[in-house]
Amino acid sequence: MRRIFFLLPVLVVLISCSKKEVQTEMVKNYVPETPKLDSDIMTPEVLWSFGRLGEAAVSPDGNTVLYSVTYFKVDENKSYRDLYTVLAKGGKPRRITDTEVKESSAAWRPDGKKIGYLSPVSGNMQLWEMNPDGTEAVQVSKIEGGINGFKYSPDMKHILYTKDVKLDEDIHDLFPDLPEANARLENDLMYRHWDNWHNYTYSHIFVADYSNGSVNEGKDIMEGEKFDSPDKPFDGMEQINWSPESKRIVYSCKKLHGKAYSLSTNSDIYIYDIRSGETRNFTDGMMGYDKAPVFSPDGKYLAWESMLRDGYEADKARLFVADMETGEKKDYSVGFDQSSHGLSWGADSRSLYFISDIHATDEIYKLTLIDGRIVRITDGVHNYGSVEETPNGLVAQKTSMSQPADLYLVDPATGSDKPITKINEGILDQLTRGKVEKRLVRTTDDKEMLVWVIYPPHFDPNNKYPAILYCQGGPQSTVSQFWSYRWNFQMMAANGYIVVAPNRRGLPGFGQEWLEQISTDYGGQNIQDYLSAIDDMAREPFIDKDHLGAVGASYGGFSVNYLAGHHEKRFKAFISHSGIFNFEQQYLTTEEMWFENFDMGGPYWDKTNEAAQRSFSFSPHLYVDKWDTPILVIHGGKDFRIPYTQGMAAFNAAKLRNIPAQFLYFPEESHWVLSPQNGILWQRVFKQWLDKWLKEQ
Repeated sequence: MRRIFFLLPVLVVLISCSKKEVQTEMVKNYVPETPKLDSDIMTPEVLWSFGRLGEAAVSPDGNTVLYSVTYFKVDENKSYRDLYTVLAKGGKPRRITDTEVKESSAAWRPDGKKIGYLSPVSGNMQLWEMNPDGTEAVQVSKIEGGINGFKYSPDMKHILYTKDVKLDEDIHDLFPDLPEANARLENDLMYRHWDNWHNYTYSHIFVADYSNGSVNEGKDIMEGEKFDSPDKPFDGMEQINWSPESKRIVYSCKKLHGKAYSLSTNSDIYIYDIRSGETRNFTDGMMGYDKAPVFSPDGKYLAWESMLRDGYEADKARLFVADMETGEKKDYSVGFDQSSHGLSWGADSRSLYFISDIHATDEIYKLTLIDGRIVRITDGVHNYGSVEETPNGLVAQKTSMSQPADLYLVDPATGSDKPITKINEGILDQLTRGKVEKRLVRTTDDKEMLVWVIYPPHFDPNNKYPAILYCQGGPQSTVSQFWSYRWNFQMMAANGYIVVAPNRRGLPGFGQEWLEQISTDYGGQNIQDYLSAIDDMAREPFIDKDHLGAVGASYGGFSVNYLAGHHEKRFKAFISHSGIFNFEQQYLTTEEMWFENFDMGGPYWDKTNEAAQRSFSFSPHLYVDKWDTPILVIHGGKDFRIPYTQGMAAFNAAKLRNIPAQFLYFPEESHWVLSPQNGILWQRVFKQWLDKWLKEQ
């Protein structure tokens, strides 16, 4: 999920040179000194002091890695980002930008002599270039309105870029004599999505000539189309790629609009020929998501991620490869009961690396085309988030529940790794982190469920600890070795709690049957899985079974709201963030109807649909009469996925039932909490609520 915020510079001095903007003076950015901590126990302030690894790219010769790091300055309530390089085999990082603006989308030029990146220093986002050491930064593009992303053609004769194109009429286009009118007039669905109202524009791909370090205005290859590429709001430039001979552009797009868009996940792969100007639908007839296309280095093959079923966003992401000479499309993941993401070709054009979730960790795999074999390369308590082949090994991002992301060099033969970056080493060395343990729990239907247990720092088995059940969102999102800056397991454990995080029904990494069971069964087996996990842990002598809590966001927030009416007095405190409370209200006020229809089985008004009627019978608001436990409800005002009125309703219901409750409302936050001071506030209120009901009672 990708969200980028841009800041205009406070002070930037520019001079004109050969009709190019040259950055001659750099305003200092914010890179904090490693703080000296007062304690070895994590606090919210320490959590928000970590540097956050961003995009990474390997140089054309494979020897150097380009990456970004973001730091948050809490007193200013904003973030700063700079670019760095480091040798792929490891070494001392080199900081190559030092400005107040946030450079983004950094990429190597194909000849390796320049680094391209986006910067708002001229007033809007434009393409800039600099030497690999960060010197001689020069503005390359002056595209009206700015651009959102770019990619060099391999022969460096063209650049493709994306920008928003206004194609819909707003209220002032319709009523030009009312310039102060503040309204929207809607005629179709998808007028808002996740955290933004539709702004009457569409993201289009442009192709422009590139020479001597300059780019002219490009040709819109989607002219007049009311569709987005990349798809909004979360897709990025991984959805658009050049062919190796620089004559074709391949991209993914869901060419649907309004109501049709809201009901379908059918995106396709399109190939545009820059010579003829013709576009063809390469995956016509393939009905689910088709995304992230990438050509092999020799151009003979095209690989992409493909889902089979329309309307099911959690379907298995299959690994498809097409022979571009014969047109044959082959699913290489038949018999591989896992999804494949982040496809990356080997230099030989006959092997593909990718990431797949297996038993609650994200690992690196390799497909060999010649025999169709898929081999697992890595195995450990970690998550890999990307992979790219170099002559020195595989460069990959890695996280765990115990540390944030860094870049690693992985041996493709053994799976062993060593760090390339150590962004937060100075802070991590001062912290004692809780033990992370894998536990197997027997479910009510006699299945084996993997549960992560995170212990407090300095855990003493002779003491008794309150415990919290973590309920995952999604509902089909992984409880793997992720590092979060809100739902951070080490932060929760540092507060003195044992965290119980089950991989209940509906989570990936345990086969498609386990993943899909949850659809139309929200109040069924997965809820029993939660209770199996906490009941199993409550039998441990170091758990205070009289002081248990349950927490979660999104689907996890629904889970908490539902457990509130069904927990049979197991829990003494609840925290529900962005949780669904009233299913009927949610069905008509959310945006992605494909999700609602698949998971609910259909609309609530279809009284002949037994699956849908059963699904809507799980709505938490129907069981408020059984609520009896203190609850903290949290919601963001700009959450359009689960509108904030769901949180208001849950809080109001609790208060009307005379149940102790608080409502933490963030007017400017969405489904997430992204700003530093709001993030720290969230952590403080979270802890205060649990401490009040699980430690002080």
